[in-house]
Amino acid sequence: MITTPFGRRRARLITAPELRRRFSRWRGERPFWAGLFTFAAGLPILYWPYAHLDLGGVPLALSTTSGAGSLVIGVLLLALGVALCYRPHLRVFAGIATLLLTLISFPVANFGGLFLGAASSLIGGSLACAWMPPTAGEPSSEGTAPAVAEGEGGRAT
Repeated sequence: MITTPFGRRRARLITAPELRRRFSRWRGERPFWAGLFTFAAGLPILYWPYAHLDLGGVPLALSTTSGAGSLVIGVLLLALGVALCYRPHLRVFAGIATLLLTLISFPVANFGGLFLGAASSLIGGSLACAWMPPTAGEPSSEGTAPAVAEGEGGRAT
């Protein structure tokens, strides 16, 4: 038996199926996909204004005079994506803010990160606005059915 310096047993390591079950339960209680799409939208918006690519010896730079605007929009989208995952009650605010930042990113951030960031943020913002928290009567994401009250689904006589 392995113990810590204070004589207590070391906690069991979490197995992969248990970790997957916990993650599924956590993901089912919040607008996870909206947050993921919103977070992913910030990355191309941040990347393209500062990237210097080399195509066959020809330098290609999409630097614009509004690089600071791209930086602000990208960081805000990253923050909104994280907020959607950890503060699900902010879903409507974060969804509307994501959609507005998408519209602003077209003229400011190289057509919204060459349409990659714009498409992802439109999906993320729409999912955030449409997501509803699960109610107490719904079955959990593990596939277990809610208990049936006596008299509702009892034996047939």
